[in-house]
Order: sequence, then structure tokens, then C-alpha cells
Amino acid sequence: MDPAFLISAFVTLFVVIDPIGLTPIFIALTPGMTAQQRRAIAIRATVIAAGLLFLFAFLGEQVLGFIGISMPAFRIAGGILLFLTALDMLFERRSKRREDQADLDDVPDPSVFPIAIPLIAGPGAIASIILLVGQAEGSVGMASVLGVMLGVLAIVFLLFLSASPIERALGKTGIVVVTRLLGMLLAALSVQFVLDGIQGFGLALGN
Repeated sequence: MDPAFLISAFVTLFVVIDPIGLTPIFIALTPGMTAQQRRAIAIRATVIAAGLLFLFAFLGEQVLGFIGISMPAFRIAGGILLFLTALDMLFERRSKRREDQADLDDVPDPSVFPIAIPLIAGPGAIASIILLVGQAEGSVGMASVLGVMLGVLAIVFLLFLSASPIERALGKTGIVVVTRLLGMLLAALSVQFVLDGIQGFGLALGN
């Protein structure tokens, strides 16, 4: 498996899921809870998100084929979606929307909604996993992409467990700076998705 592709897959999923950006939202959704309660919520949320992403990894392309959408077209659409997500990150719109989504639910256990869906396994993450699996070569490539996905979700879980110390260490300014850097990376990767989709239609691009 091409190491460059695996690195690109990791960066894409890490930026889209944004574990660092999710951490303060997780803290806000679990106020006053004990470490054991936060651990249980973190486990449920990451397991549910993983199951949903696995489902789209295995069936996403078949569903697209059933409704007549080609992978090149989906790559272009997914690239545009990821670019909009990058703009949200760069101009602070995504954090506000995530906070608004978090405020919609007032139940004690937020592990399913809004943490697992849509904060972890949102439209961007679903589009990314379908695109990456479509680019993977053979079963080994698909297994590698799924392994990368599980690695990113493991980072989400670990950050959830250490949410309070990380919040104190980074501070509000640190989280903003990291989010901006991730947004720049995502913008570049989304453009690459669009270019790959154009090439998939057989249109040659100059070097």
C-alpha cells in the first residue's frame, strides 16, 4: 500500500472529524460528570460512529451505483463539500454550528446524538470514507483505510478521556489556531479530490 495514500487518508479523516475541535464540545455536553460517566459516553459515541462509518465504507459505493451516481461525480461533490467544511473551519462557522447542534439536545446521555451523529460521523466524514475506500486498491487497501479510520477514532476517544487537561493546556486561543491550520490542510485536500474526480471522467490535467 502506498504510504503517501495512507498519510493522505489519515490527514483527511483527522481534519474532517477534527478530534481537537470536538474536545471542547464534548466537555460542554458532559458538565459535572465523573470520569467514569465521561468514559462511558466516549465509548458509546466512538463505537456508534465507527459502526456508521463502516456501514458506508462497505455499502456506500453500491448505494451510489444503485441511484446512478458515479464515483468520479461523487469525488467532485465530496471535494466541494469538504471545501465548504474547510471554509467553515477557517471562518469559525463550524464551531458555532456544532455548538448550536449540541444545544438542541437536552438529554443526560448525548453519546448517540449529537456526539456520534453528527459531530463525529457527520456528512464530511461519511463522504470522506466513501471517497477513500473508492480510491483504495483491493482488499488490502480497503483494510488499510479502515485501519486509518479506526486510528482517528481512537484519537477521538483518547482526547475525550483527557478533555479537561487538554482544554486547560491549549486554552481558547490554542484551539482556534489548531482549527485554522486544519482548515487550510482540508482546503488543499478537497481540491485534490475534485481534481481526481475530473481525471476519473477522462479529462487530462496538465502537470
